[in-house]
Amino acid sequence: MKMLDAAATEAALPWAELVDVLDEGFRQECVSPVRHHHDFDIPDEGAGTLLLMPAWTVGRYLGVKTVAVVPGNGARGLSAVQASYQLLDAGTGQFLAMIDGATLTNKRTAAASALAARYLARKDASQLLVVGTGGVARSLALAHAAVRDLKSIVVWGRTSANASALAEELSDAGLPASVAGDLEAAARQADIISTATVSTEPIIFGDWLKPGAHLDLVGAFKPTMRESDDAALKRATVFVDTRAGALKEAGDIVLAIKSGAISESDITADLFDLCGGVHAGRRDDAEITAFKSVGTALEDLVAATYAYERTAG
Repeated sequence: MKMLDAAATEAALPWAELVDVLDEGFRQECVSPVRHHHDFDIPDEGAGTLLLMPAWTVGRYLGVKTVAVVPGNGARGLSAVQASYQLLDAGTGQFLAMIDGATLTNKRTAAASALAARYLARKDASQLLVVGTGGVARSLALAHAAVRDLKSIVVWGRTSANASALAEELSDAGLPASVAGDLEAAARQADIISTATVSTEPIIFGDWLKPGAHLDLVGAFKPTMRESDDAALKRATVFVDTRAGALKEAGDIVLAIKSGAISESDITADLFDLCGGVHAGRRDDAEITAFKSVGTALEDLVAATYAYERTAG
């Protein structure tokens, strides 16, 4: 069985190629049940979340990702997302590879956002605001920068030192990164806003979105969490990665529907529709678009398969 650690997984999944592979993956037949979701108690802090995410292509590959999300890990100097991925032969059940799940998750999550922006952001979008400072936030900046010409990447975080550290890391990688002094001001100027937080209250507001903006909501992976307010989704044309996942787990969607701000019918399309040509995406340069992802096991399987085949020759 092949073992791919974090470095090997990173090297096996170059950004531009991964975005293209995911684009193709959403056009193929894949069985990906809505993920299993369990909370577990942690002494003296908020609960963690266990996610089990299976997917398979008939007769080809079968995979399952085990994820533990522990928001309190930041104080320990650890990533909030701990994960591993097992890839099997779907015809024989033979174990083929064990892949670093945290790296796989960060890369496929950010690549899915870059893929959505391919259809939903303005073609000339060049100013990116990243809200969050963790591993997914870093990956979002790298993924968007790999597939479009960004003139500015502005980073905002609740802890200024963490925002400065991420901006410096991106700058060292040759990207035009800086720190946002004021979140509202940065959001009002941004062409693309990517959020990757564990917030339970809105941090991006509809009144801040300029005409033509694209809002990329990546955090808030539980129905009790949200990063945008009702006004943001009311103003925007709403897209999701998968309808089933968004309607069950995406707090930004679930809570906006519960309040009556939007309805299920206001979800215009998902990535299957966009990649399959059922929906063309952005209509004009003034349209405000919003993409909400909660992640799907299809993305994991596509990325894991690509990494395995590249390294296995």
